[in-house]
Amino acid sequence: MSDAALPWTAALASLLLALGLCMLIAGTYAATYQGLSYLREFQHTLALAGVVAAVILLAIGNEIARGIGLVGALTLIRFRSTLKDTRDLIFAFASLGVGVACGSRSHRVAIVGTAVFIVAVSYISWSSFGSRRPFDAVLRLRLPADPTSQRLLVEVLQGACTGVTLVQLANADGAQQDHVYHLRLADPERKADLLRDLTVVPGVEGATLFSHEPSLGS
Repeated sequence: MSDAALPWTAALASLLLALGLCMLIAGTYAATYQGLSYLREFQHTLALAGVVAAVILLAIGNEIARGIGLVGALTLIRFRSTLKDTRDLIFAFASLGVGVACGSRSHRVAIVGTAVFIVAVSYISWSSFGSRRPFDAVLRLRLPADPTSQRLLVEVLQGACTGVTLVQLANADGAQQDHVYHLRLADPERKADLLRDLTVVPGVEGATLFSHEPSLGS
């Protein structure tokens, strides 16, 4: 369809639909992001990339010559930005895909595709899909090397955890030993209670509990 055959109202509707759907994708990205390197500018990119893609598709229409010219023009542009997370790449493709659908006036595909994408991202982000959690926390402490203290420590850990793995044991000053455990907690919300219970074990020093966040490591 040529520029003259495409009403400006139809073009405007396609662009506004692309903007609205891409803003939903950008909002979903912000709501489900779990990393440490969040960039507000990338969310802006997601909101605007679909509009740019729709403009390009509307401008090309069915003109093969325009498409070839656009490809030639894009080869002159070098994009130096790199995405550190493969998840960011998927969101960028989703935004561009919605823009392409709107630009080719496949509005139903754009709307349904955006809805399915948002539902899928929400489920994957807020469920345990794909996660591997061999342990919930790391416990470090120093303990005298005597059987009584060792036995009491094991009793406290078994009472608060469903799984306990000793990953490091090293001799410290004198008769002290440094312990490092991987713990699977019975109730992850009661970390403070576990630290308090450790105080009843004779000779425990420097007990420190580190939470294990699966989105950052596993």
